[in-house]
Amino acid sequence: MRPQIIDRSRDQEFMRMALELAAEGATLGEVPVGAVLVQHGQVIGRGFNCPISGSDPSAHAEMVAIRAAAQAASNYRLPGSTLYVTLEPCSMCAGLIVHSRVSRVVYGALEPKAGVVQSQGQFFEQGFLNHRVIFEGGVLAEECGRILSDFFKARRAKA
Repeated sequence: MRPQIIDRSRDQEFMRMALELAAEGATLGEVPVGAVLVQHGQVIGRGFNCPISGSDPSAHAEMVAIRAAAQAASNYRLPGSTLYVTLEPCSMCAGLIVHSRVSRVVYGALEPKAGVVQSQGQFFEQGFLNHRVIFEGGVLAEECGRILSDFFKARRAKA
C-alpha cells in the first residue's frame, strides 16, 4: 500500500470554513459544530449540527457533510478525502468516517467526554477496523473551543 501524501497547507482555510458553518448552526440554537469534506482540493460536502432543528439524532455536522459529499460524488465511498470538523468526532461519526472511507480527519477542539479519536478509546487505532484513517487534532483549537464555550455560556445565562 502506497503511503498517502498529506497536504497541510490549506488546513486552516478549510477549518475556518467549518467554523463559519458552526456559527450558522449556533444561530439556529444548535450546538456549534461545523464540518467540511474536501476531495481533490474542492469542498464537496458541508454541514453543521442540526439534530434539534431536523428532529434527527444522527444529524451531527460530520454526518451532514459526509452525506452531502456522497451525494455530490455519487458514491458512498470517499477515498482521498479529508474531513475538517471543529470538534473531535464521537463514536457514531467515527464509524461513519471509516465506512465512507474518508482518508483523513482534521479536528479543532478536543471533546473530553465523547470524543473517540484521542480523548476516549482512540477509535481509529482499533485493530478490527478494515480502513485506516489518518487524523490530526488541534487545528484552530482555540477558536473551535471558544465558539462552543461562548454558546454554552450564553445558554446558561438565559436559563
